[in-house]
Order: sequence, then C-alpha cells, then structure tokens
Amino acid sequence: MNIAASLLLLLGLASSAPDFVSEHPKARVEDWRHREIEINAALADTAKLKSVRLLFVGDSITELWLRGTNEWAPGQTYGRKFWEESFNRPGANTYALNLGVSSDRSEHVLFRILPKAEGGLGELDAPQLDPDVIVLMIGINNAWAPNKLAADSVFAGARKVLIALHERKPRARIVLQSLLPTSFPAMNLAVVQPVNQRLRALATTLPTSGYTNYLDLYPAFVDSAGRQDRRLFNDGVHPSEAGYRVWRDRLLPFLAKVRKVTR
Repeated sequence: MNIAASLLLLLGLASSAPDFVSEHPKARVEDWRHREIEINAALADTAKLKSVRLLFVGDSITELWLRGTNEWAPGQTYGRKFWEESFNRPGANTYALNLGVSSDRSEHVLFRILPKAEGGLGELDAPQLDPDVIVLMIGINNAWAPNKLAADSVFAGARKVLIALHERKPRARIVLQSLLPTSFPAMNLAVVQPVNQRLRALATTLPTSGYTNYLDLYPAFVDSAGRQDRRLFNDGVHPSEAGYRVWRDRLLPFLAKVRKVTR
C-alpha cells in the first residue's frame, strides 16, 4: 500500500471513530457542587415544595436513592427505580424531597440546614417546605475521620443533626435510621453497632423520643453470620439496587405505622 492510500485509510478510520466526551472542552463540576445545584433548583420550585410529605436527609447513601447506574463502574445500580416507584409521585403521601449529598459528614449537613440568616445554606428555610416526616441517616462518613473516639463522634454528630432538624421543622416526625453494616467487621464492631445502640436509646428517651422513631435497618443487611450481605451492596458501604429495594420495603410500612400512631 502506498503512502497516499495509507493516509486515506487513516482519514477514513478517523472520520468513523466514536465522538468521545474526552475530546471536547467541558468545565469540571465537582459532585457536591452539582448536587447543590440540583437541591437549589428543587428548593426554588415552591409549588412542588408544598406537596412534599417526606424529607430525606443524609449523605451519599441517601443521595443514591436518586441514581440509576454507576457511570464509573458498569453493572452497579442504585435506588432510582424504587425512588421513582415510591417517592416521586406528587400528591401522594410519600412524595419526597431528597437532601442527600455524597461525602457529607454530620457537620456538613448541619451547615446545609443552618438558616441563611445564621450563615448556613438555609436548605430548610422555605416555609413552603413542611414535611410530615423527615427520614434521617447520617454519620458513617464521620467514622473514617481522624478521631480516636470515632463512635462518640459519630453519635454526637447524628444527635446534633436530629435536634437541629427538629428545631427547623418542629411539626415533622423524624425517622432516625440505624447505620448500615460496612464490609469491615472491625468497623461494625467498634463503631457501627455501638452507635446504633445509642441511636435507639436516643429515639426512645425524652425529650427526643417526643418527635423521633427509630428504624433499625442493620439486621436486614447482614447475612446469617452477621456480616454485611454482599448481595445488597455495590461496595463496602453503598447499597445496590437490591439493597435499596430491601430498604424501601422496610421503610414504607414503618412510615405508615408512624403516621397511624401520630395522627
């Protein structure tokens, strides 16, 4: 093949090559920033805010209710299917707003829900946002913070978030959920299980018991040996689509029970 023919062949191959995103200039938006834009857009829609009956608060485990597939890990799926089925129908008593943000620790949630007048992001400032129930899971990211008293830190932060949520939205009942098991047995033994015991006590002791119900999800996510059930997780921390189904199927009847008792 002569040089001219080779060039034509190369040009032909180039013209039929896929158009990759990597070939085009694009501003980088960090995940937390992208999520902040999403949340701000939702909070600006005051008509929809009036329909919100459930408010989900937490970190990536909560945010991933909204995601389908993992673009970085083919084959991994999250909770979007079940969110769409159960929590995304305006007018239903399970219509929800999700304020989960990946990588958030308790202190970040506290900043997000702190009123703007006090220097926070004011995510609960809108008077139109008046949920019946707040669904809370927070603290696992604090377990990896450089703190020798990890269990104490995780519990203290979760307690502070619980109280702050009640102060911002005192009419709402709060469903305080246990932390899920990780794939690290030592972490579960030293941090997750002790924190869950203290969260249960927090939810059943005055004054917090006056507005809190505890949902223990931990047993539903372990196998017969008490280890994390890998079938329900994509990795050491985040549930798979199957895990979100298990979560949904325990949360919905629990919410119905909470509403029945508090009416």
